[in-house]
Amino acid sequence: MWQGEIVSVHVGPAAGAAMTSPNEIELITGRGVRGDRYCEGVGHFSHIDAPRRQLTLFESEVLETIRRDHNVDLEGHECRMNIVTKGVPLSQLVGVEFMVGEARVRGLQINEPCARLNDVTGKRVIKALIHRCGLFAEVLDGGVVRPGDIASLSESLASVAAGR
Repeated sequence: MWQGEIVSVHVGPAAGAAMTSPNEIELITGRGVRGDRYCEGVGHFSHIDAPRRQLTLFESEVLETIRRDHNVDLEGHECRMNIVTKGVPLSQLVGVEFMVGEARVRGLQINEPCARLNDVTGKRVIKALIHRCGLFAEVLDGGVVRPGDIASLSESLASVAAGR
């Protein structure tokens, strides 16, 4: 069983716009992050009709690894993801329901980096992020998420895992 933490939260108001780092974000059931480009339908990939762009998560540990192993300095807001976590095994959460702050989400697909990330960051990050560029998730039950909040398996799944 694991329990992680929300390190930072981010919103991109428009395609290619700089991500902001508010004190909190609101996740809206079935839609995504209030005020984010994909929730508003103005993101670069908004033409793709699928829930996978509702919420994106990224591991802070990856930022540390690419800094050390690839000499790439990428800040949390630059990875263009909505939530940066610590201690959350994102690659193991495809198809799994879990909690981030007050919200319940389901991991959908591992994100792979695209050339657009090089363009918007002005950094050569693609090679460093292959197979570790975060997780797409669907918002099942909305709520507020703040830095410092807990991320964990949803209560029902934690009970099943514990054999209760």
